Amino acid sequence: MAAAERTADHYPSFRTQALIDGAFAPAASGRTFDAVNPATGKVLAQVAACDSADVDRAVKAARAAFEDRRWAGLRPVERKRILQRFAELIRAHRDELALTETLNMGKPIADARSIDVRAAADCFAYYGECCDKVYGEVAPTTADTLALVLREPLGVVGCVTPWNFPMIMAAWKVAPALAMGNSVVLKPAEESPLTALHLGELALEAGVPAGVFNVVPGLGVEAGKALGLHMDVDAIAFTGSTEVGRYFLRYSSDSNLKRVFLELGGKTAFVVAHDVADLDEVAQAVAAGIFFNQGEMCTAASRLLVDNRIRDALVDRVAALAPRWMPGDPQDPAARAGAVVSFEHQGRILAAIAEGVASGARLVTGGTAVRQESGGAFVAPTVFDGVSPASALAQKEIFGPVLSVIGFDGLEEAVSIANGTVYGLGAAVWSGDLAAAHQVARRFKAGIVYVNCFDADDITTPFGGVKQSGFGRDKSLHALDKYCDLKTVWTRL
Repeated sequence: MAAAERTADHYPSFRTQALIDGAFAPAASGRTFDAVNPATGKVLAQVAACDSADVDRAVKAARAAFEDRRWAGLRPVERKRILQRFAELIRAHRDELALTETLNMGKPIADARSIDVRAAADCFAYYGECCDKVYGEVAPTTADTLALVLREPLGVVGCVTPWNFPMIMAAWKVAPALAMGNSVVLKPAEESPLTALHLGELALEAGVPAGVFNVVPGLGVEAGKALGLHMDVDAIAFTGSTEVGRYFLRYSSDSNLKRVFLELGGKTAFVVAHDVADLDEVAQAVAAGIFFNQGEMCTAASRLLVDNRIRDALVDRVAALAPRWMPGDPQDPAARAGAVVSFEHQGRILAAIAEGVASGARLVTGGTAVRQESGGAFVAPTVFDGVSPASALAQKEIFGPVLSVIGFDGLEEAVSIANGTVYGLGAAVWSGDLAAAHQVARRFKAGIVYVNCFDADDITTPFGGVKQSGFGRDKSLHALDKYCDLKTVWTRL
């Protein structure tokens, strides 16, 4: 019996019902959907398929909790203690959370433990610490008046999160929203709802009052749409595709003009100048940048833009590293890559690869499904060379382990190519000339730029993009601005 089958059989007690007003309950309709292990194709559990009726119950519970101030009315230091207790509980439940994440979306268990659980816990701890360190202002008015500028919570915040980093993305949105005193309704991606429900249970254990943090699993076209259209939701924070982000803007326009914050797709350009000192180091960064997490990252280094003088040498090095990122059993601690999230997504990746081959790009390595005997959805690390900057390979977000190599002659051309997509989330430049690299970094139309590094990360720095990669920032103190209003209070003295 395979390890994944043994573990799935040994862990039958996933939380599968919606969390509404402090209690777990089935969907009002009684319907469920399958949570599938993409590494085996086997069903892990049947999860409540929430729809508009369940979303309405959750929003009403969140609104009641907000209006009676059971959370917003707590002293900031009390919210701080609860959120930090929440963080500690996440750490204490690290093993089961990591295993659930791996079983439900296919990522390697080593990454789930060392990255996903750690980052989620650190996020809640960070924003817990922020609770009693956010100040209002006193405006510099005349001596006979007092003008206070207060930060007040919005009310009910809907958080709609993706499947590639389920715990981390939930934490990036839920933690600052709670820190500012809001109530939250979380709708996790239908492909990976299980850790979100576990987080809801831990939040209650930590002392988050009933109704303050609700979780409604369900399909995007039902639960997600209902949350976006709900007249009593004050804001939506969404991470996902640009296509779905457009829907949430429409939902806002068609309902109560709720605020919408979007972190959407990307097509990161990894620019390598001819004067880099160490091509082996660059190749390592490129390979990790595109093959980590099976390439299922909005900031994945999917476009390698390299000076034609060193192009062949770098392509050879990256291709030689691809076998190290060949997918393995996600529960094997030695695996560096796992399954993609679903067979449907595997089909989309393979279709994009076939389109690339048909376009005339040279397939250097990969391009196929692998580990088919496992019954799971796996894709080999794939490298294309000679990719046209205008081709679908270079323009569309594939969200898989597919690298497109584009040559350039001079950094001026590189900047033009890098900025030549509808996206503007991430970019990178590697050069032996730091002054030139910084000039290029300033010219990138992107929210995050890496100079002689890639995927550097810290909770203290904002994350988000420009253009059709969205607007608003997750992480850092700046994220708190999304979840509060400014109120001016005048007093005549």
